[in-house]
Amino acid sequence: MGEKVFYVTTPIYYPSDKLHIGHALTTTMADTLARYKRLRGYDVYFLTGSDEHGQKIQRKAREAGLQPLAYVDRIVATFQELWRRLNISYNDFIRTTEPRHMRVVQELLQRIYDQGDIYKSTYEGWYCTPCETFWTERQLVDGNCPDCGRPVELVKEESYFFRLSKYAERLLQYIKDHPDFILPVTRRNEMISFIEGGLEDLCISRTTFDWGIPVPMDPRHVIYVWFDALTNYISALGYGAADDHLFRKYWPAAVHLVGKDIVRFHTIIWPIILMAAGIEPPRQVFGHGWLLVDGGKMSKSKGNVVDPMVLIDRYGADAIRYFLLREMPYGADGYYSEDALINRYNTDLANDFGNLLSRTMAMIERFNGGVIDAPAASEPLDEELKAIAAEVPGEVDAALGNFEFARALAAIWRLVNRANKYIEETAPWALAKDPAKKQRLQTVLYNLAETIRQVTIMVGPFMPGVPARVWEQLGLQDTPAALSWESLAGWGGLPAGTRVRRGEPLFPRIETNAQEGEEPVTVAETPAAPTAEKATPAADRKEATVEEITIDEFARINLRVAEVLAAEKVANADKLLKLEVKVGDERRTVVAGIARYYQPEELVGKKVVIVANLKPAKLRGIVSQGMVLAAVDGETLSLVTPERAVQDGAQVR
Repeated sequence: MGEKVFYVTTPIYYPSDKLHIGHALTTTMADTLARYKRLRGYDVYFLTGSDEHGQKIQRKAREAGLQPLAYVDRIVATFQELWRRLNISYNDFIRTTEPRHMRVVQELLQRIYDQGDIYKSTYEGWYCTPCETFWTERQLVDGNCPDCGRPVELVKEESYFFRLSKYAERLLQYIKDHPDFILPVTRRNEMISFIEGGLEDLCISRTTFDWGIPVPMDPRHVIYVWFDALTNYISALGYGAADDHLFRKYWPAAVHLVGKDIVRFHTIIWPIILMAAGIEPPRQVFGHGWLLVDGGKMSKSKGNVVDPMVLIDRYGADAIRYFLLREMPYGADGYYSEDALINRYNTDLANDFGNLLSRTMAMIERFNGGVIDAPAASEPLDEELKAIAAEVPGEVDAALGNFEFARALAAIWRLVNRANKYIEETAPWALAKDPAKKQRLQTVLYNLAETIRQVTIMVGPFMPGVPARVWEQLGLQDTPAALSWESLAGWGGLPAGTRVRRGEPLFPRIETNAQEGEEPVTVAETPAAPTAEKATPAADRKEATVEEITIDEFARINLRVAEVLAAEKVANADKLLKLEVKVGDERRTVVAGIARYYQPEELVGKKVVIVANLKPAKLRGIVSQGMVLAAVDGETLSLVTPERAVQDGAQVR
């Protein structure tokens, strides 16, 4: 096995019903790692699939009036369609009803039986059908399943048992000798405590239903789901087949991504099965937290699941992927709400990255004829931007190496935000007005385009639909050398002389409708494309028609002079300032989108004009009681202020 081999898996999902957004989280994590490793030159194998046996499937199929295989065929098709829509780049989709899988499961069980590690006995205990898990009396929580909290059934039947307890000390030593085998550390510590508490031998067969793989030495029994399901990670590689080259190449370089509720099966039962069979354990298991909604775990039985297909239709696959990866804390639970999704979309994707691309393309077209010229002499602001760009790829690599997807994206957005600030600091629209500053303008525009190139390469594994759209606008689709991870090693991978082709907004802003229950709508970004040309005569302009109003209608707007008493930036909002203003005898809070044009300290004491009778609105959790008026001219924004000294509260008319 070479060091450039990477094998990543998701759990194989249970086709009792369609998948929800929580399942999409795990698969998006795995796909991001697979794409990143491919970008870095690894030989990658990415496996997902479906776990199709068990009592629950048999019951669901009976309720639907179908044979079990016909029932799961229909559900599995929805899995594969979801992964297609979400741009999941798996190499193989394994189904546990496939002959290639059933053969390996039976051979593995027979081998372990032949060496005396499987025996027949009678099982009496508690069984959770939804989790397909047996529990002892002491493991129940208030008489219910400790994993899902649902009722359990008392079961008594003849079963085969696997001597799990025989391998407890060996597994415990393996975990202690391989500190990165289970991540994060909190999960590792939980598993160590579980093993030290004593392992029960594992029931691995059932006789009360027949939808499963027959036990080879006793066909009256079917193999219990976990022994069956876990084996998929090697059956998909052709373990034990005449052609087992995939197994020899990719095992044990396996990274299993799983939810925290099935970490125990993957880090205790699975490695012990492998140890008993003389096979090396997988390299790593990462157990992520749950994606919670309304304060609890998503569950079909609770009726609180979120359909990812609906979200993809509404916001696009890249936005959904970004939200899932950006919102999940490392190893802990994350929270889903559509409001949070829209906020993350508008802030990070539309305002930050999308607007950076839109503004840059507009300025290159307007100020430099659509051509990216070579940069000239570098100044301190340029060097600061380059320094951050040099740091970010290493930060992304370290974060992904530890499964910290949110941290990796935050590192990339540090560069995005620095580039947006760089625009304000260098003011290309002002440079364009002075022919003597032509070279400086070309340098600034080049640096912005180069930043976009580097950001796009790095976001590709997270949002695979983005690069092709950006490369078309940057004119780089036919320049593969400029699109590789290796090209991030130094500044200047963007070829000078490249012609841009400004396109549609990358992420149009989403505006939520006032009527509750209506779907949000997207609106095109308004690129702040500055102009360096002289004003066009009014008669020659093609302006949008503005509806006329009467003097009575205008009189309904209450415009007042207000004095700014205090100002501060709104947390996690690059464009917003919170202003405390005095309007006559009244003090108000107003949130204004002017943070890119004014520093808080320069506003204190300034007289501004506000719309005083605007309906209050909540922005980032702050109730805004009015709107500050400002004039906008391309990239220039100027607050409307009284020309002479007047008292705050004075009416503007």
